[in-house]
Amino acid sequence: MAEARWHRAYIGLGSNQEHPREQVTQAIDALGHLPLTRLTGASRRYASAPVGPQDQPDFVNAVAELVTRLSPLALLDQLQALEQRHGRRRLRHWGPRTLDLDLLLYDDVVIDSPRLRVPHPEMANRGFVLVPLAELAPTLCLPDGRRIVPLAEARSGDDLRPLLP
Repeated sequence: MAEARWHRAYIGLGSNQEHPREQVTQAIDALGHLPLTRLTGASRRYASAPVGPQDQPDFVNAVAELVTRLSPLALLDQLQALEQRHGRRRLRHWGPRTLDLDLLLYDDVVIDSPRLRVPHPEMANRGFVLVPLAELAPTLCLPDGRRIVPLAEARSGDDLRPLLP
């Protein structure tokens, strides 16, 4: 469903299968081609240890900034379709994946529905989300008023390594 005005959204990207760096780079490019959506920025790529089961490769992570006229659920549908085009299969919770796309923030909207929770419920606990998000949008605040930069600084000790271009 299309909205009348433009909305700012932040998308977390991650991959640890089938050339993860290329998966993330291609997905960032594809985000700019979603209907009624423009890509307005992307963070550097970072390597991070997996959350959950450690018997899998490290992840490549990034955050992208979009403006969109899609509703939150329509944007989620587009993100899930993009994951599927990249071969995403949901076999194990926190398991390896070719592409993981999370709708982190959508303006300052709070959504708590069976299909979608925004802000992403774990984002404030994950350096691999907060550090690239703070790089991309250092003045950003969460809907509850917490500023991104101090949250990112608190997680800067996480196992997170910037990747060279």
